[in-house]
Amino acid sequence: MNKEKIKEFKKIANEIRKESLIMIHRAQSGHPGGSLSEADILAALYFYKLRINPKKPHWKDRDRFVLSKGHASPGYYAILAMKGFYNKKELKSYRKLNGLLQGHPELNIPGVDHAGGSLGQGVPVANGMALACKLDKKNYKVYVMIGDGESQEGVVWEASMSAAFYKLDNLVYILDKNQVQQTGTIKEVMDIGNAVEKWKSFGFHVIEINGHDMGQIVNALDKADKLKGKPTMIIANTIKGKGVSFMELNHKFHGKAPNDEEFKQAMDELNKIKFD
Repeated sequence: MNKEKIKEFKKIANEIRKESLIMIHRAQSGHPGGSLSEADILAALYFYKLRINPKKPHWKDRDRFVLSKGHASPGYYAILAMKGFYNKKELKSYRKLNGLLQGHPELNIPGVDHAGGSLGQGVPVANGMALACKLDKKNYKVYVMIGDGESQEGVVWEASMSAAFYKLDNLVYILDKNQVQQTGTIKEVMDIGNAVEKWKSFGFHVIEINGHDMGQIVNALDKADKLKGKPTMIIANTIKGKGVSFMELNHKFHGKAPNDEEFKQAMDELNKIKFD
């Protein structure tokens, strides 16, 4: 991957962060922390890896993406608009009555493959998509993004066990390990322990990366393409609220919209980021 492409993806990630904050500030509702931490991963998935066609969102042979941590929808909505699934003006409908883009993804939104709601549920849904692919003798890949707070849910581990048992090597889990959940740090609330060893013990190929290093993200996605015989888990070590100083690792901005002064500071900081 050449430096110019990496730089392009970094810029896309920064735009995701800015659009996420614009949506959340306008609505005075939403989840900024997780939307900021996932941005680099979404940029690499949608502008580098996923085989998709915005003009044919239901193309049967498309790769699938499941945002299991559905509350982090602003980043997801931003990347779908940037990719051309709908007009960017739809971002103004975020959390508005009768608007297209509600707090959690819904199946009527072009490009959305899973209606994310209760945490943990997207993981077994992704398993089902990957198993259906095998049964139908197709060759698409299924990617599912989960959070580390979400990994406290038992269904995540039941799904992980079944994914390995059925040797779903067309399935890639991505853990947005941003260290913080709604009421505090993961370690304070309920530590999930050594995620690398846990998913290895469940039978996964495990790749651990810096989830804000675009080169590492791209390389991990490429490696996952080549691995056979078992599912892959990409553990992306990230920072909740990445890019905005007062939001970083601050649980108060898990689900809190910035006020006018905070919004201005956040946008100023994101606008000053340089891309080497």
